Amino acid sequence: MQLPAAVLSALAMALFAAVGTEPRAVAYAAVAAAGLFTPPLEGGLRALWSSVLPKENQVHRAYAMDAVAQEVMFTVGPLLVTLCASLWSARAALLVLNVIGVLGALSVVLSPPSRAWRSAPREAHWLGALRSPGLLALLGAFLAVGMALGSITVAAMTYADEHGGDQVYGWLMAGIGLGALIGGMAYGARQWAGEPSRRLTGIVALLAVCYLPLMLRPGPVAMTLLTVVAGLFLAPAIACAFVLVDRHAPRGTVTEAFSWLVTTFTVGASLGTGATGPVVEAGGALWGFAVPGAAGGVSLVVLIATGRVLAAPAGRSVVSAGSENDPNRALEPRFSSGDRA
Repeated sequence: MQLPAAVLSALAMALFAAVGTEPRAVAYAAVAAAGLFTPPLEGGLRALWSSVLPKENQVHRAYAMDAVAQEVMFTVGPLLVTLCASLWSARAALLVLNVIGVLGALSVVLSPPSRAWRSAPREAHWLGALRSPGLLALLGAFLAVGMALGSITVAAMTYADEHGGDQVYGWLMAGIGLGALIGGMAYGARQWAGEPSRRLTGIVALLAVCYLPLMLRPGPVAMTLLTVVAGLFLAPAIACAFVLVDRHAPRGTVTEAFSWLVTTFTVGASLGTGATGPVVEAGGALWGFAVPGAAGGVSLVVLIATGRVLAAPAGRSVVSAGSENDPNRALEPRFSSGDRA
């Protein structure tokens, strides 16, 4: 289903590229269809890591690099669209990037691990993965994290308009990506002891704190350095969340659970982008850069409030991690047997 969905999504976006914004009804329908048929590649890929890598610490490092790739994608993707549009046209940029997307889906679908993977048997339930309280807690927290990231793009654009335009905006977004790269590599380079839910709470607290200096709005060079700092804990937060998703996903729903996390994060980014526009119009870049700190604080409150649910070992929670979640029955390094990820 991944490849047909990718093709349908690309065709819908090609329709949008062809008709433009008029007639509005067709344009809205095309964009909605492109989003509806976007394949859940990210969730599927994350479900494959435990079948590709033999050791749990390797899976956790893969999660960290996966999170880095996601943040680089969110940061660099818009810049690539802008580059293609400036070299050719906006329509050409849409077509080129959708061809790349279809080729990416094709490479995933035809890969041996993807073709060999089979989901564990699942209990029939109308809520699917959403019947897990731990997963719902994570989704609430990462909706707010997504809002923080989305709001930064709008605030950064306003700041760039006041300090040199598109080039400054590009540097700010590159700084976020560089910070995510550094943080993700550092996080994945070591083995982590202790309860991952508490670790996630600490990481999100640091994430929220590192957003606050953006409100200082210094010159472009110093501001770029601040965006690097702001991105440091984003990839570690997502990587740690992957471990918890794997723990709390009901048997047979791990792909769905990862897809819900990705979808919620993306929706949060869209909400953050939409909500920050009026904020920036009312208070400028200063208020715009206050939004990510506030959103990070909301995420932290959610994690603290649901700490007991997230800390519940798989064996004692209402759901259990089956062979799909951890086919090797491997333990996280230095975890107790009750804390299987």
